[in-house]
Amino acid sequence: MHVFSKTAALGMALSALILAWPFHAQAAPQRTIIDIDRIVVIVNDDVITDSELTQRLQQTKKQLELEKISAPPDPVLKKQLLERMVVERLQLQLATQTGIRVSETDVDRAFESVARRNNLGPDEFLRAMKQNGMDFGAYRSQLHEQLAIQQLLEREINNRVSVTDTEVANFLENPRSRAGMDVSYQLSHILIGIPESASPEAIQAARQRAEEVHRQLAQSADFEQAAVSHSQGADAMKGGSLGWKKAGELPELFLGSLKNMNPGEISEILRSPNGFHILRLNDKRGNTQAEAVTQTHVRHILLKPNEILSLEDARNKLLALRERVENGEDFATLARSNSDDTGSAANGGDLGWTNPGQMVPEFEKAMNALKADQLSQPVRTPIGLHLIQVFERRRHDMTQERELAAARQQIHARKADERYEQWVRQLRNEAFVEYLQEEVN
Repeated sequence: MHVFSKTAALGMALSALILAWPFHAQAAPQRTIIDIDRIVVIVNDDVITDSELTQRLQQTKKQLELEKISAPPDPVLKKQLLERMVVERLQLQLATQTGIRVSETDVDRAFESVARRNNLGPDEFLRAMKQNGMDFGAYRSQLHEQLAIQQLLEREINNRVSVTDTEVANFLENPRSRAGMDVSYQLSHILIGIPESASPEAIQAARQRAEEVHRQLAQSADFEQAAVSHSQGADAMKGGSLGWKKAGELPELFLGSLKNMNPGEISEILRSPNGFHILRLNDKRGNTQAEAVTQTHVRHILLKPNEILSLEDARNKLLALRERVENGEDFATLARSNSDDTGSAANGGDLGWTNPGQMVPEFEKAMNALKADQLSQPVRTPIGLHLIQVFERRRHDMTQERELAAARQQIHARKADERYEQWVRQLRNEAFVEYLQEEVN
């Protein structure tokens, strides 16, 4: 998969903001620091302060309000948020220890990507943030942290999950999995977790909490608020929403329950090694896809702006390269010596045959507007600036390739989710975490 494929685009939505440690702390009297910025929890050799927790609480409540999710009482929400902040802090510590770095240019691109996802330009998005009382500096800090975590997860989770040809073949040979390849479920989820090596008493206590939540839901309690209040799943602060999931992306445990459910229904309590699950099926659909698609054979030269190469300099360099190609120089030779896409540069910038939806939208829109052998102007995407040239187009029957790709992707997604759950539990269990305030412990 190429670096500018759709999965590489930053799909970051507006999230709760974390207030960084006050920059004036060293200059303030010690008594003032204790009063204003009490330490709430120690996380290895770092701390989370009361001001950080308060800031996250305020921003989360605002975000829940925008999403029309009823927030639970502050003590409940604080406890939920603090555990998520602990896990985030552990991930950031590991990212720093292992040399992950995020540049200001990376943050700029992420901000522009979020603005585009909200159908706004960067300046419009900034004004909208200020109108909603959101602090731009704190938001950039949050983006910086989320990019670092994203890089960490890419390395620790996605890059370490492999799918063998045998697994794909077995998936396609199984009538049940093959029949469900184009079935998607829109789900919400509540997880009552249990730690590794939990005692029978701890497991029973978790089961009782799950039963109490399930009882409340059966009596028409609000599912989103229950998820925010009780769930230990990664999507708890979104009301437990998992979005649309292909059948092959979900654990067999979930599928066994979902096949007998109608939209709006709540599952029974499901037990897995990491805890007790409650599902709500929001919607279900079977996807119909065209078997024949128009493919484009394309190549490009990519330049990534950075601290040394500005956006304007990158644009001017691509324009100069474009002129050289038009004057008869070989595109492939220039791609090998200039492109920042190391994956395609060795092949003269050749990306092979691409399918609709495979590239990020900005790239695909520009590519689709080109005729054979035509050169684009510099095209900006979240990855950088591209000079694009189309070789040719063709109609292609995608039945077999689509099935193979869909099976591989669904297996990978399921295995990545399982690895993430195990990895986070291990990271949390091996850390030194000490709560210092009774009300959040």
